[in-house]
Amino acid sequence: MLGKVRNLQGKLVGKMQSLGFELRNEAALETLTLDVLKSTEIEGEILDPEQVRSSIARRLGMDIAGSIPSDREVEGVVDMMFDATRHFEETLTKERVSDWHSALFPTGHSGMYKIIVGNWRDDSTGPMQVVSGALGKEKVHFQAPVASEIGNEIERFLDWFNKTDGQDPVIKAGIAHLWFVTVHPFEDGNGRIARAITDMLLARSDGIPQRFYSMSAQIRRVRKEYYAVLERTQKGTIDITDWLEWFLNCLLDSLYASDRILEKVIYKHRFWNKNAARLQNDRQKLLLNKLLDGFDGKLTSSKWAKVAKCSTDTALRDIQDLMNKQIVRKTAGGGRSTSYELVEMDEKV
Repeated sequence: MLGKVRNLQGKLVGKMQSLGFELRNEAALETLTLDVLKSTEIEGEILDPEQVRSSIARRLGMDIAGSIPSDREVEGVVDMMFDATRHFEETLTKERVSDWHSALFPTGHSGMYKIIVGNWRDDSTGPMQVVSGALGKEKVHFQAPVASEIGNEIERFLDWFNKTDGQDPVIKAGIAHLWFVTVHPFEDGNGRIARAITDMLLARSDGIPQRFYSMSAQIRRVRKEYYAVLERTQKGTIDITDWLEWFLNCLLDSLYASDRILEKVIYKHRFWNKNAARLQNDRQKLLLNKLLDGFDGKLTSSKWAKVAKCSTDTALRDIQDLMNKQIVRKTAGGGRSTSYELVEMDEKV
Protein backbone atom coordinates (compact mmCIF):
# COMPACT_ATOMS: atom_id res chain seq x y z
CA MET A 1 0.00 0.00 0.00
CA LEU A 2 2.80 2.39 0.86
CA GLY A 3 4.47 1.65 -2.48
CA LYS A 4 1.24 2.51 -4.32
CA VAL A 5 0.92 5.78 -2.37
CA ARG A 6 4.53 6.72 -3.10
CA ASN A 7 4.10 5.94 -6.80
CA LEU A 8 0.99 8.13 -7.07
CA GLN A 9 2.65 10.95 -5.11
CA GLY A 10 5.60 10.90 -7.50
CA LYS A 11 3.37 10.95 -10.58
CA LEU A 12 1.26 13.81 -9.22
CA VAL A 13 4.22 15.96 -8.20
CA GLY A 14 5.86 15.31 -11.58
CA LYS A 15 2.66 16.24 -13.40
CA MET A 16 2.25 19.45 -11.39
CA GLN A 17 5.91 20.45 -11.77
CA SER A 18 5.52 20.21 -15.55
CA LEU A 19 2.83 22.90 -15.45
CA GLY A 20 3.63 26.60 -15.51
CA PHE A 21 3.90 28.68 -12.33
CA GLU A 22 0.45 30.20 -12.80
CA LEU A 23 -1.29 26.83 -13.15
CA ARG A 24 0.58 25.40 -10.15
CA ASN A 25 -0.61 28.32 -8.07
CA GLU A 26 -4.19 27.80 -9.30
CA ALA A 27 -4.01 24.12 -8.35
CA ALA A 28 -2.54 24.98 -4.93
CA LEU A 29 -5.32 27.55 -4.39
CA GLU A 30 -8.01 24.97 -5.17
CA THR A 31 -6.41 22.32 -2.95
CA LEU A 32 -5.69 24.54 0.05
CA THR A 33 -9.17 26.08 -0.07
CA LEU A 34 -10.65 22.58 -0.03
CA ASP A 35 -8.28 21.50 2.75
CA VAL A 36 -9.16 24.40 5.07
CA LEU A 37 -12.91 24.15 4.45
CA LYS A 38 -13.13 20.39 4.89
CA SER A 39 -10.83 20.18 7.93
CA THR A 40 -13.15 22.58 9.80
CA GLU A 41 -16.29 20.84 8.46
CA ILE A 42 -15.10 17.55 9.99
CA GLU A 43 -15.56 19.26 13.37
CA GLY A 44 -19.00 20.58 12.36
CA GLU A 45 -17.85 24.16 11.72
CA ILE A 46 -18.61 25.94 8.45
CA LEU A 47 -16.38 28.69 7.07
CA ASP A 48 -17.22 31.10 4.25
CA PRO A 49 -15.62 29.59 1.09
CA GLU A 50 -15.10 33.02 -0.52
CA GLN A 51 -13.26 34.30 2.55
CA VAL A 52 -11.06 31.21 2.69
CA ARG A 53 -10.28 31.42 -1.02
CA SER A 54 -9.47 35.15 -0.80
CA SER A 55 -7.24 34.65 2.24
CA ILE A 56 -5.24 31.89 0.56
CA ALA A 57 -4.98 33.79 -2.74
CA ARG A 58 -3.47 36.79 -0.92
CA ARG A 59 -0.81 34.58 0.65
CA LEU A 60 -0.03 33.05 -2.75
CA GLY A 61 0.28 36.53 -4.24
CA MET A 62 -2.63 35.90 -6.60
CA ASP A 63 -5.05 38.57 -7.81
CA ILE A 64 -8.46 36.89 -8.04
CA ALA A 65 -11.77 38.41 -9.09
CA GLY A 66 -14.13 39.23 -6.23
CA SER A 67 -11.51 38.97 -3.47
CA ILE A 68 -13.04 39.89 -0.08
CA PRO A 69 -11.74 40.50 3.47
CA SER A 70 -11.61 37.50 5.82
CA ASP A 71 -12.70 37.04 9.44
CA ARG A 72 -10.07 36.42 12.12
CA GLU A 73 -11.22 32.80 12.43
CA VAL A 74 -10.58 32.22 8.72
CA GLU A 75 -7.21 33.98 8.83
CA GLY A 76 -6.19 31.85 11.82
CA VAL A 77 -6.91 28.50 10.12
CA VAL A 78 -5.17 29.64 6.94
CA ASP A 79 -2.16 30.89 8.94
CA MET A 80 -1.83 27.48 10.60
CA MET A 81 -2.07 25.54 7.32
CA PHE A 82 0.45 27.80 5.58
CA ASP A 83 2.92 27.57 8.45
CA ALA A 84 2.62 23.77 8.54
CA THR A 85 3.08 23.25 4.79
CA ARG A 86 5.25 26.18 3.68
CA HIS A 87 7.71 25.59 6.52
CA PHE A 88 7.43 21.80 6.58
CA GLU A 89 11.16 21.27 7.21
CA GLU A 90 11.25 23.39 10.35
CA THR A 91 11.21 21.86 13.84
CA LEU A 92 7.81 21.30 15.44
CA THR A 93 7.90 22.79 18.95
CA LYS A 94 5.46 23.27 21.82
CA GLU A 95 5.51 27.01 21.10
CA ARG A 96 4.66 26.46 17.44
CA VAL A 97 1.75 24.14 18.22
CA SER A 98 0.52 26.60 20.87
CA ASP A 99 0.67 29.43 18.31
CA TRP A 100 -1.46 27.35 15.93
CA HIS A 101 -4.02 26.84 18.69
CA SER A 102 -4.10 30.59 19.44
CA ALA A 103 -4.61 31.28 15.72
CA LEU A 104 -7.60 28.90 15.64
CA PHE A 105 -9.33 30.66 18.56
CA PRO A 106 -8.53 34.39 18.25
CA THR A 107 -11.40 35.39 20.56
CA GLY A 108 -10.52 32.90 23.30
CA HIS A 109 -13.84 31.15 22.76
CA SER A 110 -15.00 27.96 21.07
CA GLY A 111 -18.53 28.91 20.07
CA MET A 112 -20.10 30.37 23.22
CA TYR A 113 -17.63 28.73 25.59
CA LYS A 114 -14.45 30.33 26.89
CA ILE A 115 -11.50 27.96 26.59
CA ILE A 116 -7.82 27.86 27.52
CA VAL A 117 -6.07 29.16 24.41
CA GLY A 118 -2.47 28.39 23.50
CA ASN A 119 -1.96 26.09 26.49
CA TRP A 120 -2.90 22.57 27.54
CA ARG A 121 -6.32 21.74 28.97
CA ASP A 122 -6.51 21.48 32.78
CA ASP A 123 -9.47 19.07 33.26
CA SER A 124 -10.92 21.48 35.86
CA THR A 125 -14.44 20.47 34.84
CA GLY A 126 -13.68 16.74 34.76
CA PRO A 127 -11.94 14.35 32.34
CA MET A 128 -11.85 15.22 28.65
CA GLN A 129 -14.35 12.90 26.95
CA VAL A 130 -15.93 12.52 23.51
CA VAL A 131 -19.57 11.69 24.28
CA SER A 132 -22.78 11.17 22.27
CA GLY A 133 -26.38 10.30 23.15
CA ALA A 134 -29.18 11.84 25.23
CA LEU A 135 -28.72 12.92 28.83
CA GLY A 136 -28.61 9.83 31.04
CA LYS A 137 -27.90 7.57 28.05
CA GLU A 138 -24.53 8.95 27.07
CA LYS A 139 -21.96 6.81 25.29
CA VAL A 140 -18.31 7.62 25.94
CA HIS A 141 -16.41 7.16 22.67
CA PHE A 142 -13.06 8.31 24.01
CA GLN A 143 -11.48 9.56 27.22
CA ALA A 144 -8.21 11.47 26.87
CA PRO A 145 -5.19 11.01 29.13
CA VAL A 146 -5.31 13.03 32.35
CA ALA A 147 -4.19 16.64 32.05
CA SER A 148 -1.22 16.15 34.40
CA GLU A 149 0.35 13.79 31.82
CA ILE A 150 0.03 16.08 28.79
CA GLY A 151 3.39 17.83 29.19
CA ASN A 152 5.29 14.53 29.29
CA GLU A 153 3.25 12.99 26.48
CA ILE A 154 3.74 15.97 24.15
CA GLU A 155 7.45 16.09 24.93
CA ARG A 156 7.76 12.42 23.90
CA PHE A 157 5.67 13.09 20.78
CA LEU A 158 7.78 16.09 19.70
CA ASP A 159 11.08 14.26 20.34
CA TRP A 160 9.88 11.44 18.08
CA PHE A 161 8.44 13.83 15.48
CA ASN A 162 11.65 15.85 15.09
CA LYS A 163 14.00 12.87 15.13
CA THR A 164 15.54 11.89 11.80
CA ASP A 165 15.29 8.13 12.16
CA GLY A 166 14.77 7.01 8.56
CA GLN A 167 11.06 6.29 9.07
CA ASP A 168 9.01 6.93 5.94
CA PRO A 169 7.28 10.34 6.33
CA VAL A 170 3.96 8.95 5.02
CA ILE A 171 3.88 6.28 7.74
CA LYS A 172 5.08 8.91 10.20
CA ALA A 173 2.14 11.13 9.13
CA GLY A 174 -0.33 8.35 9.97
CA ILE A 175 1.25 7.70 13.37
CA ALA A 176 1.52 11.43 14.19
CA HIS A 177 -2.14 12.03 13.38
CA LEU A 178 -3.29 9.25 15.69
CA TRP A 179 -0.80 10.05 18.45
CA PHE A 180 -1.60 13.78 18.67
CA VAL A 181 -5.36 13.39 18.54
CA THR A 182 -5.17 10.66 21.21
CA VAL A 183 -3.13 12.80 23.61
CA HIS A 184 -5.80 15.47 22.95
CA PRO A 185 -3.75 18.23 24.61
CA PHE A 186 -6.14 21.15 24.03
CA GLU A 187 -9.72 21.80 25.05
CA ASP A 188 -10.71 22.14 21.38
CA GLY A 189 -9.07 22.16 17.94
CA ASN A 190 -7.10 18.91 18.40
CA GLY A 191 -8.44 17.37 15.17
CA ARG A 192 -7.62 20.41 13.04
CA ILE A 193 -4.10 20.62 14.48
CA ALA A 194 -3.60 16.85 14.00
CA ARG A 195 -4.56 17.25 10.32
CA ALA A 196 -2.17 20.22 9.95
CA ILE A 197 0.60 18.03 11.41
CA THR A 198 -0.38 15.34 8.90
CA ASP A 199 -0.12 17.81 6.01
CA MET A 200 3.26 18.97 7.31
CA LEU A 201 4.64 15.42 7.10
CA LEU A 202 3.00 14.77 3.73
CA ALA A 203 4.70 17.93 2.43
CA ARG A 204 7.98 16.45 3.66
CA SER A 205 7.19 13.22 1.84
CA ASP A 206 6.52 15.16 -1.40
CA GLY A 207 9.56 17.39 -0.88
CA ILE A 208 7.61 20.52 -1.88
CA PRO A 209 5.53 23.09 0.06
CA GLN A 210 2.67 23.21 -2.46
CA ARG A 211 -0.33 21.00 -1.72
CA PHE A 212 -1.95 19.31 -4.73
CA TYR A 213 -4.15 16.80 -2.88
CA SER A 214 -6.32 17.15 0.22
CA MET A 215 -6.34 14.48 2.91
CA SER A 216 -8.91 16.49 4.91
CA ALA A 217 -11.35 16.57 1.97
CA GLN A 218 -11.24 12.79 1.76
CA ILE A 219 -11.62 12.38 5.54
CA ARG A 220 -14.68 14.65 5.35
CA ARG A 221 -16.25 12.33 2.74
CA VAL A 222 -15.87 9.37 5.11
CA ARG A 223 -16.20 11.21 8.42
CA LYS A 224 -18.23 8.47 10.18
CA GLU A 225 -15.69 5.85 9.17
CA TYR A 226 -12.88 8.15 10.34
CA TYR A 227 -14.33 8.52 13.82
CA ALA A 228 -15.15 4.80 13.97
CA VAL A 229 -11.61 3.67 13.17
CA LEU A 230 -10.20 6.22 15.62
CA GLU A 231 -12.47 4.90 18.37
CA ARG A 232 -11.58 1.25 17.63
CA THR A 233 -7.89 2.04 17.68
CA GLN A 234 -7.98 4.19 20.80
CA LYS A 235 -9.94 1.52 22.69
CA GLY A 236 -7.78 -1.31 21.37
CA THR A 237 -4.21 -2.44 21.92
CA ILE A 238 -1.06 -0.58 20.89
CA ASP A 239 -1.13 -2.46 17.55
CA ILE A 240 -2.18 0.31 15.12
CA THR A 241 -1.90 -1.63 11.86
CA ASP A 242 -5.64 -1.29 11.09
CA TRP A 243 -5.44 2.48 11.57
CA LEU A 244 -2.42 2.77 9.27
CA GLU A 245 -4.14 0.67 6.57
CA TRP A 246 -7.19 2.93 6.81
CA PHE A 247 -4.96 6.02 6.68
CA LEU A 248 -3.11 4.80 3.57
CA ASN A 249 -6.38 3.92 1.80
CA CYS A 250 -7.74 7.37 2.62
CA LEU A 251 -4.55 8.95 1.30
CA LEU A 252 -4.79 6.91 -1.91
CA ASP A 253 -8.35 8.16 -2.47
CA SER A 254 -7.23 11.76 -1.92
CA LEU A 255 -4.47 11.29 -4.51
CA TYR A 256 -6.95 9.87 -7.03
CA ALA A 257 -9.28 12.82 -6.34
CA SER A 258 -6.50 15.27 -7.18
CA ASP A 259 -7.05 14.49 -10.87
CA ARG A 260 -10.41 16.28 -10.65
CA ILE A 261 -8.72 19.38 -9.24
CA LEU A 262 -6.15 19.32 -12.04
CA GLU A 263 -8.87 18.92 -14.69
CA LYS A 264 -10.75 21.89 -13.24
CA VAL A 265 -7.63 24.09 -13.20
CA ILE A 266 -6.67 23.19 -16.78
CA TYR A 267 -10.26 23.73 -17.96
CA LYS A 268 -10.33 27.20 -16.39
CA HIS A 269 -6.97 28.00 -17.97
CA ARG A 270 -8.24 27.02 -21.45
CA PHE A 271 -11.52 28.85 -20.86
CA TRP A 272 -9.74 32.12 -20.14
CA ASN A 273 -7.27 31.67 -22.99
CA LYS A 274 -10.28 31.41 -25.29
CA ASN A 275 -12.55 34.05 -23.75
CA ALA A 276 -10.60 36.63 -21.70
CA ALA A 277 -10.17 39.10 -24.59
CA ARG A 278 -13.86 38.80 -25.56
CA LEU A 279 -15.26 40.22 -22.32
CA GLN A 280 -16.61 43.74 -22.02
CA ASN A 281 -16.00 44.37 -18.31
CA ASP A 282 -14.81 43.05 -14.94
CA ARG A 283 -18.38 42.19 -13.87
CA GLN A 284 -18.47 39.49 -16.51
CA LYS A 285 -15.08 38.17 -15.41
CA LEU A 286 -16.24 38.06 -11.77
CA LEU A 287 -19.44 36.11 -12.49
CA LEU A 288 -17.85 33.75 -15.01
CA ASN A 289 -15.22 32.86 -12.41
CA LYS A 290 -17.99 32.08 -9.94
CA LEU A 291 -19.68 29.81 -12.50
CA LEU A 292 -16.36 28.06 -13.18
CA ASP A 293 -15.83 27.52 -9.45
CA GLY A 294 -19.35 26.11 -9.02
CA PHE A 295 -21.98 28.78 -8.39
CA ASP A 296 -24.20 28.03 -5.38
CA GLY A 297 -27.74 27.63 -6.74
CA LYS A 298 -29.04 29.06 -10.02
CA LEU A 299 -27.54 32.19 -11.53
CA THR A 300 -30.35 34.66 -12.35
CA SER A 301 -30.09 38.26 -13.52
CA SER A 302 -31.07 39.49 -10.05
CA LYS A 303 -28.28 37.40 -8.44
CA TRP A 304 -25.87 38.70 -11.08
CA ALA A 305 -26.85 42.28 -10.17
CA LYS A 306 -26.41 41.62 -6.46
CA VAL A 307 -22.98 39.98 -6.76
CA ALA A 308 -21.67 42.47 -9.33
CA LYS A 309 -23.24 45.44 -7.46
CA CYS A 310 -25.02 46.79 -10.52
CA SER A 311 -28.60 47.34 -11.72
CA THR A 312 -30.70 44.48 -13.09
CA ASP A 313 -30.73 46.20 -16.50
CA THR A 314 -26.92 46.31 -16.52
CA ALA A 315 -26.81 42.63 -15.48
CA LEU A 316 -29.13 41.70 -18.34
CA ARG A 317 -26.92 43.57 -20.83
CA ASP A 318 -23.85 41.74 -19.48
CA ILE A 319 -25.63 38.39 -19.81
CA GLN A 320 -27.03 39.11 -23.27
CA ASP A 321 -23.55 40.01 -24.51
CA LEU A 322 -22.19 36.67 -23.20
CA MET A 323 -25.11 34.80 -24.77
CA ASN A 324 -24.43 36.45 -28.14
CA LYS A 325 -20.83 35.26 -27.85
CA GLN A 326 -22.02 31.75 -26.86
CA ILE A 327 -20.19 31.87 -23.52
CA VAL A 328 -23.37 31.42 -21.45
CA ARG A 329 -26.87 30.18 -22.24
CA LYS A 330 -30.26 29.87 -20.59
CA THR A 331 -30.68 26.72 -18.53
CA ALA A 332 -33.22 24.14 -19.64
CA GLY A 333 -36.57 23.98 -17.88
CA GLY A 334 -37.20 27.68 -17.41
CA GLY A 335 -39.43 28.29 -14.41
CA ARG A 336 -40.46 31.47 -12.67
CA SER A 337 -37.00 33.07 -13.05
CA THR A 338 -34.72 32.56 -16.02
CA SER A 339 -31.29 31.26 -15.02
CA TYR A 340 -28.02 30.91 -16.91
CA GLU A 341 -25.12 28.49 -17.19
CA LEU A 342 -21.79 28.18 -18.99
CA VAL A 343 -21.66 26.79 -22.50
CA GLU A 344 -19.24 23.86 -22.37
CA MET A 345 -16.19 24.33 -24.55
CA ASP A 346 -15.86 22.00 -27.53
CA GLU A 347 -12.40 21.00 -26.38
CA LYS A 348 -12.63 18.13 -23.89
CA VAL A 349 -10.45 18.15 -20.81
